[in-house]
Amino acid sequence: MGYPSITATRAIKRVCCRGRNNVIQASYNTIQTFVFDSYMYTIGVTKITSKLAAIELRKAGHSYSYIALQLAVSKSTVSIWTSSVLYVPNKETKERIGKARAASTAVKSLQKQKSLESAKIEALSDLGLLSQRDLFLLGLGLYIGEGIKSDNIVRFVNAHSLTVAFMIRWFIEAVGVRNDNIWIRLHLYPDTDVDAAHTFWIKETGVPRVRFYSPVIDKRTDKKAKKRGKLPHGTANVTVKSLGEKRFGVFLARKLMALSGLALAKPSRD
Repeated sequence: MGYPSITATRAIKRVCCRGRNNVIQASYNTIQTFVFDSYMYTIGVTKITSKLAAIELRKAGHSYSYIALQLAVSKSTVSIWTSSVLYVPNKETKERIGKARAASTAVKSLQKQKSLESAKIEALSDLGLLSQRDLFLLGLGLYIGEGIKSDNIVRFVNAHSLTVAFMIRWFIEAVGVRNDNIWIRLHLYPDTDVDAAHTFWIKETGVPRVRFYSPVIDKRTDKKAKKRGKLPHGTANVTVKSLGEKRFGVFLARKLMALSGLALAKPSRD
């Protein structure tokens, strides 16, 4: 892994000095310690802070290649992190890559933003109001795709916080489990800030820290470098514990499997 440049360090400092939350501020304190003391980057810049720094650099008009080089991550990672940022190349970028190319990239960025807005408007029109049945079927579809295919355990696995939060709501409101039946185990990576990951998922799901199992750290050494940093908060494994109630244990797992089978096998009535 490379070292962060002075430009990246300044961008990180701008992000963290805003005091958005204690986690980011703590991350910056860590960065100060290790970036300025022999550049011990391996345990320095956390992924959440790198992402915020990438956003700051993109807003400042820097190219994907430049940001990737400054933060020692791949261009594809930078693209994902800054997908919602409107890109207007700065003077330095124009001089480095050429005015014509910079202008072309800026136009494409504007076109992308307009396309995203148009897609959102059209999606709202297509979606309309969701009924309770709509929500039930949406949750069932997500469980068919990302739920554990087992007749003895109820578990949903995903890295997207909105999806995980929706499924927790679905388990409670549509399936009928109680809040205290919901438990989470995080699947993390060696470069993940464990405390920051827990803080993130607690905020996103509303599940208290006492209902988080000890995380699993994926220590595989054969993971491709380009995949690093893609899941800065890891993956949430949401499990429904029966807590002594049979209807929330094996029976619920079997019921969800039955619902899944029926939904997939049932022909439409169009």
